[in-house]
Amino acid sequence: MTYLDPLADLIRACLPPDAAPPADAAALFRIYAVLLEAKGEQVTDEDVHNAWSAWMQSVDDSHAALVPFGDLSPETRAFDSPYAEAIREAARQVHRSSANL
Repeated sequence: MTYLDPLADLIRACLPPDAAPPADAAALFRIYAVLLEAKGEQVTDEDVHNAWSAWMQSVDDSHAALVPFGDLSPETRAFDSPYAEAIREAARQVHRSSANL
């Protein structure tokens, strides 16, 4: 366990109840934790898609959604939104927590 794991867990906890993260996605959420560290509240749906693509390439390099974000249908792009919002909410919580120290 590293410093990224608690951030990954926080992001997962910030997901809406209807989000369905892929099974065995610990590595994906660590990448999302890097996005939290690098971009914080400025993270975009496209950033999330790029992170997911990096992870998915090691899981299934033939996945149909392994294309640039702009080439995705609006319906497919929408899958990234809850994850981007979870990262932004986690960033807000981390910021509030560090401000109270």
